This record gives sequence, C-alpha cells and structure tokens, in this order.
Amino acid sequence: MINTVYRLAAPRRFEIAFEDMDLCGGVIVRPTHLSICNADMRYYLGERDAAVLSKKLPMALIHEGIGSVVFDSSGSFKVGERVAIVPNMPCENDEIIAENYLYTSKFCGSTADGLLQEYMKVSPARLVRLPAGTNPNVAAFTEMVSVAAHAIARFEKTAHARRGVIGVWGDGNLGYITSLVLKKTQPGSRVLVFGTSPEKLADFTFADGVYPVNNMPAGICVDHAFECVGGGASGSAIDQIIDIINPEGLISIMGVSEYPVPINTRMVLEKGLRISGSSRSGIRDFERAVELYAKFPEIEGYLGNIIGSVNTINSVQDIKEAFEKDARKSFGKTIMVWK
Repeated sequence: MINTVYRLAAPRRFEIAFEDMDLCGGVIVRPTHLSICNADMRYYLGERDAAVLSKKLPMALIHEGIGSVVFDSSGSFKVGERVAIVPNMPCENDEIIAENYLYTSKFCGSTADGLLQEYMKVSPARLVRLPAGTNPNVAAFTEMVSVAAHAIARFEKTAHARRGVIGVWGDGNLGYITSLVLKKTQPGSRVLVFGTSPEKLADFTFADGVYPVNNMPAGICVDHAFECVGGGASGSAIDQIIDIINPEGLISIMGVSEYPVPINTRMVLEKGLRISGSSRSGIRDFERAVELYAKFPEIEGYLGNIIGSVNTINSVQDIKEAFEKDARKSFGKTIMVWK
C-alpha cells in the first residue's frame, strides 16, 4: 500500500513524500491524536545545531501519539482498537541496559520517522492497548506520562527509604506530570513543587505545597528531588536542589539542556548525594502509564487541565499552524487530531 509521510525538510517547512508500505510482519496503525513536544519544536524552529539538522532532516516529527489499528498480521490486536505507540524501537536486548539507553535503539522523530504519517507499520511489541473510555486527547501524550513513570521507577529502586518530602523543580508540562504521578505512586510522601511562575504553580492543586524559587521559605528541605526544568535554567535549579536537599538524597535529572550545566560537586560530595539521569521510556513504562489511567481515573482530569489547544489537521498548512501555535505558548500541550 502507498503511505503518505509529512516530513520537516527545513525549519518551519514541511514536505510530503509517498512510500510503499508492506502489510506483512507488523501492525498497521493509523495515527489519530498526536501531541507536540519541546523536542519537536527544537527541530521545527531550527534550534538544534546546524550539523544535527543537516544530518537528520528531512524527517517526520512527533513521538507522542496514539492510533487506531487498521490491520494486524500477528493477530495481537483487533481492527479499530485504540493503542498508544511506543516511539522507542530497540534493535537488541541487553540484560543490564534498558531499551531506552541502548545506542542502537531507534526513536521516532529523532533517529527514525515519527508519527506524522497517514499510516505506520509497528511491531505489536511497541503498542499498548488503551483502556476503554480513555480521553484520546489526554492519551495523546501518554509518552510523557511514561517518561515520568520511568524516572519514578528508577527512583524507587535507588533512593533511600526516607521519602517524607519529595521536591519537583519545574512548573512546566514535565514538572506537572511528574509531580502528579509522584502523588499517585508515593502516597506516603509530601510532594512540593518549585517554579518561577505563580500562575503556573496555581495549577498544581494536587501538590502538598508550591513555592516560587526566588522566594523560598527559610528552613525548607527535601529528602529527594526531581529536576524538570531543562534549558538554560537547569543549572540554577540543580544548584538550588543541592542547597536544600538532605544528605544522601537522590537528585533525578529529567530536564534536557543543549549546553553543559555546572554542578556544585563540593556539596554533592559533602552531602553524599546521588545523581540519576532519566530519559525517554520503554514498553514497561508505557504499561505503567496505562495502569495509572485505570487505577486512578481522576488522573485524566488533571492531565486534561494542561491541554492548551486541540487542532484538527486536514492539510500541511494545518500542521504548520499547530506548530506555530505551540511556539507561542508558554505552558500546556498542543494536540493534533489527525484527519
């Protein structure tokens, strides 16, 4: 069958390509609801290094999304079933290193074409069935929920047992989702959120406390911390975490920065801190995210609060307009209903 792929050819310019798709040996999925991520925007706006752009473009963007099964030669899924698409595609198994950290793995919208396609051929092992009644606009960014689930699963394995107070730095989408998942998975802990925008912090109604980073109360401290800031501000966030975290706490770094970030190693050593980096996710993390939807139905309502806009996509111009709209926002997820 002929498939239509919508690739970013240069910053702010998409092109259409037609490719033959073999129906054998996989599941044919039609993407239905897609979510734009900051990583997509860095490509779209040309904010990656010129050498990186030259190497990777043209490429179909988007790694957050769900779809509907059109055909399954494996018999694993029924036609019409709604599934979350796992963008990480491992090429090997390793008994030590997780699939999302293997150098050989491919990733949609980074080292392989993403979800901006009419159809996708996906291994059944890269699909997770969604619970009936799941809000598709929320499910579109299940990948982001899975990233939080992955970081928290690593935290559960490595952080010491004193978890009375957990701090989350970052009042954007990642900070919102991570602190929400922490509240659900760590019921015995107080979750405090630290950010720069009082307006954004006001949306964290589920948190046990919210604090502006430039007006911290005296004596505040946390047992463990998650850094969800990224970019140029990640250095100051990590510095503040090191100042107020209790000895032997774990710092989970999740924010992405294009440039090196200085770390106060003297205090890291003095406090005996652990620093853990977490990136992307794998099939088990997607399963954890979907399990959260089923176990805590109210989580969809909270996640729905960060949907900034829902855009029906019928043309390349509609794609461009959705990306331009996302470029103008400061908070919230931009959803594309893929027609």
